[in-house]
Amino acid sequence: MRVLLLRHPPVALAWKGRCYGRSDMGWSREGWAMARRIVRDLPVVDAVVHSGALRTRRLATMLVQDMPVVEDPRWLERDFGRWEGRRWDAIWRESGAEMDGMMTDPDTYRPGGGETGRELADRVAAAWDALPVHATVLVVAHGGPIATLRALRAGQPLTRAVDFIPPCGEIVPLQRYCQ
Repeated sequence: MRVLLLRHPPVALAWKGRCYGRSDMGWSREGWAMARRIVRDLPVVDAVVHSGALRTRRLATMLVQDMPVVEDPRWLERDFGRWEGRRWDAIWRESGAEMDGMMTDPDTYRPGGGETGRELADRVAAAWDALPVHATVLVVAHGGPIATLRALRAGQPLTRAVDFIPPCGEIVPLQRYCQ
C-alpha cells in the first residue's frame, strides 16, 4: 500500500510567526494557489484521510472525486496548550531556552502545558495503523505529525523529528505493508 503524506498549504498571513498547532485557520493567497496546483498535479489516489482541521479538510474536499474520505483527528497538529495563537517571539521571551524541550525531551516536555512528543508519536502511530486499506491513500496533515511519523519509520529518536518536517504542500511517499 502506498501512502502519500501531504502537508497542508501555507496558512493565512495573520498567523505568520505564531504558534498554531491546534488553532484552526484558513490559507494565505499563496496557500490557495498551492492548493490549486496540488489538485491539478496530484497522482491518482484511492482514498483521502485528513485531520479535520480547516487547513486539511478544505484541501481534502477539493481533491475528492467519488472516493472514500476519512476524517481522523489523530492526524491533527500537536497541542501546544496555552502557547496556541501566541507569537513565537513572545513565547521565547517568556520561556527562553525551555522551549527547546520539544526537541531535547520529547517524552516528558509539554510545550505550553500541551502534548508531549511521545503522546504525539503514539497517536500518529495509531493513525498510521488505522489507515484504510487501498492501493494509494493520501493523508492531508500537518508538519508535526508527518515529521514524527517519518522519524519513527526511519528508526530515529523523537529528538530528530524536527529533521523530518516537510515544507507546506510537499508530498512524502511511504510504503505501508498490510496483512
